Amino acid sequence: MTVTTPRLPALIDAATLDAHRGEPGLLIFDATVVLQRPPEGGPYEVVSGRAGYDAGHIPGAAFADVAGALSDPDAPYSFTLPSAERFAAGAGALGIGPGTHVVVYAQEATMWATRLWWLLRYFGFDAVSVLDGGLPAWTAAGLPLSTEAATYAAADFAAAPRPELLATRADVEAIAAGEAPACLVNALSPEVFRGEGPSSYARPGRIPRSVSLPHATLVDPGSNRFRPLPQLEQALGAAGARPGEPVVAYCGGGISATVDVFAFALTGRDDVRLYDGSLTEWTADPELPLEVG
Repeated sequence: MTVTTPRLPALIDAATLDAHRGEPGLLIFDATVVLQRPPEGGPYEVVSGRAGYDAGHIPGAAFADVAGALSDPDAPYSFTLPSAERFAAGAGALGIGPGTHVVVYAQEATMWATRLWWLLRYFGFDAVSVLDGGLPAWTAAGLPLSTEAATYAAADFAAAPRPELLATRADVEAIAAGEAPACLVNALSPEVFRGEGPSSYARPGRIPRSVSLPHATLVDPGSNRFRPLPQLEQALGAAGARPGEPVVAYCGGGISATVDVFAFALTGRDDVRLYDGSLTEWTADPELPLEVG
Protein backbone atom coordinates (compact mmCIF):
# COMPACT_ATOMS: atom_id res chain seq x y z
CA MET A 1 0.00 0.00 0.00
CA THR A 2 1.21 3.51 -0.75
CA VAL A 3 2.35 5.18 2.47
CA THR A 4 0.82 8.63 2.66
CA THR A 5 1.49 10.94 5.58
CA PRO A 6 -0.07 14.35 4.89
CA ARG A 7 2.26 17.29 5.31
CA LEU A 8 -0.46 19.91 4.71
CA PRO A 9 -4.11 20.23 5.83
CA ALA A 10 -6.93 18.96 3.64
CA LEU A 11 -7.88 22.54 2.72
CA ILE A 12 -5.17 25.12 2.10
CA ASP A 13 -5.20 28.72 0.92
CA ALA A 14 -3.24 30.23 -1.94
CA ALA A 15 -0.59 31.81 0.30
CA THR A 16 0.14 28.48 1.97
CA LEU A 17 0.50 26.72 -1.37
CA ASP A 18 2.77 29.46 -2.67
CA ALA A 19 4.97 29.13 0.42
CA HIS A 20 5.40 25.38 -0.17
CA ARG A 21 5.48 25.41 -3.97
CA GLY A 22 8.66 23.84 -5.30
CA GLU A 23 9.31 21.67 -2.26
CA PRO A 24 10.48 18.12 -3.09
CA GLY A 25 7.57 15.70 -3.30
CA LEU A 26 4.88 18.38 -3.46
CA LEU A 27 2.79 17.78 -6.57
CA ILE A 28 0.19 20.27 -7.85
CA PHE A 29 -2.55 19.27 -10.29
CA ASP A 30 -5.18 21.11 -12.27
CA ALA A 31 -8.10 18.64 -12.34
CA THR A 32 -10.50 20.68 -14.47
CA VAL A 33 -13.14 19.18 -16.75
CA VAL A 34 -15.64 21.22 -18.76
CA LEU A 35 -19.27 20.13 -19.05
CA GLN A 36 -21.17 21.56 -21.99
CA ARG A 37 -24.90 21.23 -21.28
CA PRO A 38 -27.49 21.74 -24.04
CA PRO A 39 -29.77 24.63 -22.99
CA GLU A 40 -32.84 22.56 -23.86
CA GLY A 41 -31.67 19.66 -21.69
CA GLY A 42 -30.23 16.28 -22.52
CA PRO A 43 -26.86 14.63 -21.87
CA TYR A 44 -23.91 16.96 -21.41
CA GLU A 45 -20.74 16.81 -23.46
CA VAL A 46 -17.57 16.11 -21.50
CA VAL A 47 -14.61 18.25 -22.61
CA SER A 48 -11.09 18.15 -21.21
CA GLY A 49 -9.96 21.16 -19.23
CA ARG A 50 -6.53 20.94 -20.85
CA ALA A 51 -7.06 24.05 -22.99
CA GLY A 52 -7.66 26.16 -19.90
CA TYR A 53 -4.59 24.66 -18.26
CA ASP A 54 -2.49 25.50 -21.30
CA ALA A 55 -3.79 29.08 -21.23
CA GLY A 56 -2.55 29.62 -17.69
CA HIS A 57 -1.95 27.51 -14.59
CA ILE A 58 -0.16 27.60 -11.27
CA PRO A 59 3.59 27.45 -12.00
CA GLY A 60 4.84 23.88 -11.66
CA ALA A 61 1.36 22.36 -11.78
CA ALA A 62 0.64 19.39 -14.03
CA PHE A 63 -2.69 18.44 -15.59
CA ALA A 64 -4.71 15.48 -14.29
CA ASP A 65 -7.12 13.91 -16.77
CA VAL A 66 -9.99 13.10 -14.40
CA ALA A 67 -12.45 12.32 -17.18
CA GLY A 68 -10.04 10.10 -19.10
CA ALA A 69 -7.10 8.37 -17.49
CA LEU A 70 -8.68 8.44 -14.02
CA SER A 71 -12.13 7.10 -15.00
CA ASP A 72 -13.40 3.80 -16.42
CA PRO A 73 -13.39 4.10 -20.23
CA ASP A 74 -15.62 1.05 -20.70
CA ALA A 75 -18.43 2.11 -18.36
CA PRO A 76 -21.75 3.29 -19.81
CA TYR A 77 -21.54 6.56 -17.83
CA SER A 78 -18.92 9.30 -17.71
CA PHE A 79 -16.60 9.59 -14.69
CA THR A 80 -17.29 6.06 -13.46
CA LEU A 81 -14.90 4.87 -10.76
CA PRO A 82 -12.06 2.96 -12.49
CA SER A 83 -10.56 -0.33 -11.42
CA ALA A 84 -7.78 -0.23 -8.86
CA GLU A 85 -5.33 -1.27 -11.56
CA ARG A 86 -6.34 1.51 -13.94
CA PHE A 87 -6.27 4.16 -11.24
CA ALA A 88 -2.89 2.97 -9.97
CA ALA A 89 -1.50 3.22 -13.50
CA GLY A 90 -2.98 6.69 -14.03
CA ALA A 91 -1.90 8.06 -10.64
CA GLY A 92 1.55 6.53 -10.93
CA ALA A 93 2.02 8.06 -14.38
CA LEU A 94 1.25 11.45 -12.83
CA GLY A 95 4.02 10.93 -10.30
CA ILE A 96 1.84 10.20 -7.27
CA GLY A 97 3.40 7.69 -4.90
CA PRO A 98 5.17 7.21 -1.55
CA GLY A 99 6.66 10.39 -0.14
CA THR A 100 4.54 12.73 -2.23
CA HIS A 101 1.84 15.18 -1.17
CA VAL A 102 -0.74 16.22 -3.74
CA VAL A 103 -2.49 19.59 -4.00
CA VAL A 104 -5.46 19.68 -6.37
CA TYR A 105 -7.29 22.67 -7.78
CA ALA A 106 -9.74 23.57 -10.54
CA GLN A 107 -9.97 26.52 -12.90
CA GLU A 108 -13.49 27.37 -11.74
CA ALA A 109 -15.80 24.72 -10.27
CA THR A 110 -14.51 23.31 -6.98
CA MET A 111 -16.08 19.93 -7.71
CA TRP A 112 -13.28 18.82 -10.02
CA ALA A 113 -10.70 19.31 -7.29
CA THR A 114 -12.82 17.50 -4.71
CA ARG A 115 -13.47 14.67 -7.19
CA LEU A 116 -9.74 14.02 -7.49
CA TRP A 117 -9.39 14.39 -3.71
CA TRP A 118 -12.09 11.73 -3.30
CA LEU A 119 -10.58 9.38 -5.89
CA LEU A 120 -7.19 9.50 -4.22
CA ARG A 121 -8.71 8.95 -0.80
CA TYR A 122 -10.88 6.08 -2.05
CA PHE A 123 -7.79 4.34 -3.38
CA GLY A 124 -5.97 4.72 -0.08
CA PHE A 125 -3.97 7.91 -0.58
CA ASP A 126 -4.47 10.48 2.19
CA ALA A 127 -1.71 12.99 1.47
CA VAL A 128 -3.89 15.28 -0.62
CA SER A 129 -5.07 18.86 -0.17
CA VAL A 130 -7.62 20.99 -2.00
CA LEU A 131 -6.67 24.57 -2.89
CA ASP A 132 -9.42 26.69 -1.35
CA GLY A 133 -10.95 28.83 -4.06
CA GLY A 134 -8.98 27.16 -6.83
CA LEU A 135 -7.41 29.20 -9.60
CA PRO A 136 -9.66 32.26 -8.99
CA ALA A 137 -8.33 32.52 -5.43
CA TRP A 138 -4.77 32.12 -6.68
CA THR A 139 -5.08 34.95 -9.18
CA ALA A 140 -7.05 37.12 -6.72
CA ALA A 141 -4.03 36.87 -4.41
CA GLY A 142 -1.89 38.36 -7.16
CA LEU A 143 0.10 35.17 -7.65
CA PRO A 144 1.66 34.30 -11.02
CA LEU A 145 0.49 31.98 -13.77
CA SER A 146 2.52 29.92 -16.21
CA THR A 147 1.85 28.57 -19.69
CA GLU A 148 4.73 26.11 -19.50
CA ALA A 149 3.38 22.56 -19.16
CA ALA A 150 4.79 20.55 -16.27
CA THR A 151 5.03 16.85 -15.55
CA TYR A 152 6.43 14.79 -12.70
CA ALA A 153 8.55 11.65 -12.78
CA ALA A 154 6.45 8.48 -12.74
CA ALA A 155 5.97 6.78 -9.39
CA ASP A 156 4.70 3.49 -8.02
CA PHE A 157 1.14 4.01 -6.79
CA ALA A 158 -0.18 1.03 -4.83
CA ALA A 159 -3.97 1.31 -4.80
CA ALA A 160 -5.78 0.09 -1.68
CA PRO A 161 -9.52 0.65 -2.29
CA ARG A 162 -11.76 1.64 0.61
CA PRO A 163 -15.17 0.19 -0.31
CA GLU A 164 -16.63 1.68 2.86
CA LEU A 165 -16.45 5.10 1.14
CA LEU A 166 -18.61 4.00 -1.79
CA ALA A 167 -22.39 3.48 -1.91
CA THR A 168 -23.63 1.07 -4.55
CA ARG A 169 -26.95 1.23 -6.35
CA ALA A 170 -28.18 -1.60 -4.10
CA ASP A 171 -27.21 0.41 -1.02
CA VAL A 172 -29.18 3.42 -2.27
CA GLU A 173 -32.18 1.29 -3.22
CA ALA A 174 -32.32 0.07 0.38
CA ILE A 175 -32.15 3.65 1.68
CA ALA A 176 -34.85 4.82 -0.73
CA ALA A 177 -37.11 1.96 0.36
CA GLY A 178 -36.66 2.80 4.04
CA GLU A 179 -34.83 -0.46 4.68
CA ALA A 180 -31.48 1.10 5.60
CA PRO A 181 -31.46 4.20 7.80
CA ALA A 182 -29.22 6.92 6.38
CA CYS A 183 -29.23 10.58 5.42
CA LEU A 184 -29.33 10.61 1.61
CA VAL A 185 -27.95 13.96 0.46
CA ASN A 186 -28.66 15.43 -2.99
CA ALA A 187 -25.92 17.93 -3.93
CA LEU A 188 -27.65 19.43 -6.98
CA SER A 189 -29.49 22.74 -7.19
CA PRO A 190 -32.91 23.11 -5.54
CA GLU A 191 -34.52 23.29 -8.99
CA VAL A 192 -32.99 19.99 -10.11
CA PHE A 193 -33.83 18.48 -6.71
CA ARG A 194 -37.48 19.36 -7.34
CA GLY A 195 -37.34 18.05 -10.91
CA GLU A 196 -37.89 21.47 -12.51
CA GLY A 197 -36.50 22.79 -15.78
CA PRO A 198 -34.40 21.06 -18.45
CA SER A 199 -32.75 17.87 -17.24
CA SER A 200 -29.42 16.31 -18.16
CA TYR A 201 -30.65 12.92 -17.01
CA ALA A 202 -33.04 10.32 -18.40
CA ARG A 203 -35.84 11.43 -16.04
CA PRO A 204 -36.24 14.48 -13.77
CA GLY A 205 -36.52 14.24 -10.02
CA ARG A 206 -34.71 12.98 -6.96
CA ILE A 207 -34.23 9.64 -5.26
CA PRO A 208 -36.90 9.04 -2.58
CA ARG A 209 -35.95 10.01 0.99
CA SER A 210 -33.38 12.51 -0.27
CA VAL A 211 -32.61 15.80 1.42
CA SER A 212 -31.33 18.86 -0.42
CA LEU A 213 -27.80 20.10 0.26
CA PRO A 214 -26.71 22.01 -2.85
CA HIS A 215 -22.96 21.93 -3.26
CA ALA A 216 -22.98 25.58 -4.38
CA THR A 217 -24.25 26.70 -0.97
CA LEU A 218 -21.13 25.34 0.73
CA VAL A 219 -18.88 27.70 -1.21
CA ASP A 220 -18.89 31.49 -1.03
CA PRO A 221 -19.90 32.75 -4.50
CA GLY A 222 -17.75 35.85 -4.21
CA SER A 223 -14.47 34.24 -3.26
CA ASN A 224 -15.04 30.68 -4.56
CA ARG A 225 -13.78 29.49 -1.17
CA PHE A 226 -15.44 27.12 1.27
CA ARG A 227 -17.56 28.78 3.89
CA PRO A 228 -16.16 28.97 7.46
CA LEU A 229 -16.39 25.78 9.49
CA PRO A 230 -19.29 26.95 11.73
CA GLN A 231 -21.35 27.76 8.63
CA LEU A 232 -20.57 24.37 7.11
CA GLU A 233 -21.57 22.61 10.31
CA GLN A 234 -24.82 24.58 10.41
CA ALA A 235 -25.62 23.77 6.76
CA LEU A 236 -24.93 20.07 7.15
CA GLY A 237 -26.99 19.87 10.30
CA ALA A 238 -29.86 21.84 8.76
CA ALA A 239 -29.97 19.33 5.91
CA GLY A 240 -30.72 16.61 8.42
CA ALA A 241 -27.33 14.96 8.89
CA ARG A 242 -27.32 13.85 12.53
CA PRO A 243 -24.17 12.80 14.40
CA GLY A 244 -23.59 9.09 14.13
CA GLU A 245 -26.13 8.57 11.33
CA PRO A 246 -24.75 7.17 8.06
CA VAL A 247 -24.62 9.70 5.21
CA VAL A 248 -24.64 9.02 1.47
CA ALA A 249 -24.17 11.85 -1.03
CA TYR A 250 -25.15 11.85 -4.68
CA CYS A 251 -25.60 14.26 -7.60
CA GLY A 252 -25.77 13.75 -11.35
CA GLY A 253 -22.61 11.79 -12.01
CA GLY A 254 -20.64 11.56 -8.78
CA ILE A 255 -18.80 14.87 -9.19
CA SER A 256 -20.54 17.76 -7.41
CA ALA A 257 -21.49 15.46 -4.53
CA THR A 258 -17.79 15.24 -3.66
CA VAL A 259 -18.02 18.89 -2.60
CA ASP A 260 -20.55 17.78 0.02
CA VAL A 261 -18.36 14.81 0.99
CA PHE A 262 -15.37 17.11 1.36
CA ALA A 263 -17.37 19.57 3.48
CA PHE A 264 -18.40 16.74 5.78
CA ALA A 265 -14.74 15.72 6.05
CA LEU A 266 -13.78 19.26 7.05
CA THR A 267 -16.23 18.97 9.96
CA GLY A 268 -14.74 15.65 11.05
CA ARG A 269 -17.08 13.27 9.20
CA ASP A 270 -14.70 11.19 7.09
CA ASP A 271 -17.12 8.26 6.77
CA VAL A 272 -19.57 9.77 4.26
CA ARG A 273 -20.18 7.52 1.24
CA LEU A 274 -20.51 8.64 -2.36
CA TYR A 275 -23.06 7.11 -4.73
CA ASP A 276 -20.83 7.20 -7.77
CA GLY A 277 -23.50 6.35 -10.35
CA SER A 278 -25.84 9.01 -8.96
CA LEU A 279 -28.79 10.19 -11.07
CA THR A 280 -27.15 9.19 -14.36
CA GLU A 281 -27.36 5.55 -13.34
CA TRP A 282 -30.55 5.80 -11.28
CA THR A 283 -32.72 7.59 -13.85
CA ALA A 284 -31.62 5.25 -16.64
CA ASP A 285 -33.66 2.41 -15.07
CA PRO A 286 -37.39 3.20 -15.45
CA GLU A 287 -38.15 0.74 -12.66
CA LEU A 288 -36.42 2.86 -10.04
CA PRO A 289 -38.60 5.47 -8.28
CA LEU A 290 -38.18 9.24 -8.42
CA GLU A 291 -39.88 12.09 -6.59
CA VAL A 292 -40.62 15.56 -7.94
CA GLY A 293 -41.92 18.74 -6.41
